[in-house]
Amino acid sequence: MQTGKSSRARDTEGARRRYSVAGQAFEAPRLSGGLYVVATPIGNLRDITLRALEILAAADLVACEDTRVSRKLFDHYGLSAPLTPYHDHNAEAARPKILDKLAAGGVVALVSDAGTPLISDPGYRLVREARAAGHAVTAAPGPSSALMALTVAGLPTDRFFFEGFLPAKEAARRTRIGELARIPATLLLFESGPRLAATLADLAAGLGAREAAIARELTKLHEEVRRGDLTTLAAHYAAGAETRGEIVIVIAPPAAAEQPSAADIDALLHAALARTSVKEAVAEVAAATGEPRRAIYSRALELTKDRNGAADT
Repeated sequence: MQTGKSSRARDTEGARRRYSVAGQAFEAPRLSGGLYVVATPIGNLRDITLRALEILAAADLVACEDTRVSRKLFDHYGLSAPLTPYHDHNAEAARPKILDKLAAGGVVALVSDAGTPLISDPGYRLVREARAAGHAVTAAPGPSSALMALTVAGLPTDRFFFEGFLPAKEAARRTRIGELARIPATLLLFESGPRLAATLADLAAGLGAREAAIARELTKLHEEVRRGDLTTLAAHYAAGAETRGEIVIVIAPPAAAEQPSAADIDALLHAALARTSVKEAVAEVAAATGEPRRAIYSRALELTKDRNGAADT
């Protein structure tokens, strides 16, 4: 009788560890306990790796941003591991429970809604605390929208800087763009559709007419990669071009650095002072040129004084 129960338990466990590909069923091998950081498709469900399927099938628990999003992937591949939400809003409460599962020897997989976890997604604190507690942490590599956009943009790939999302507020965004201006690398940014046109306008103002590419809905039915300089792209999206979906902005690195002339600095200050305060204009131009903030501030006061004097006359 005991043998029968053990056999049924093994059958149940084996059934839970099954997954299917193109109608063919497979049983995932058992895994050692630990946290598995698993990349999932950014759009096309066929971009899942076989190793990712095995881990998700063998997991005792899968922590995901939105269980509804992950459920679509699970249903497609016949996965049945239990899902639990883990995102920015519940992380503090959810993390101890996940760590308890790991402490009991469980296999826990961490996924994001799309792509590689921890890339502009929650999760690094969980990884850090799992390591601190002595649990094994294993990565299963796979899709990443940032890297995919970089590979199709036709811009330099030898050095790149991932910024993620720029600040939503206009002043903070422009200041940050000024800080990014002198980074000698291709820039990778995420942006939402409703903010794309405004962000491109600020990028064009702060970085000039650099080459760039807008990668939208990668791997999906309406995938689009539009190339051009920032000024042209800003005008295109301001005119009402389609902006729905996930968006990555790829921007060419700056030309070889040259010492800015006084005329260059004045031109940048005039442009900045026309749309923002003296303090913010100084911060923006100092970041963009690398020149001392005190010197930029002094020149900004002179220009402001001259402008006000001209207005008075």
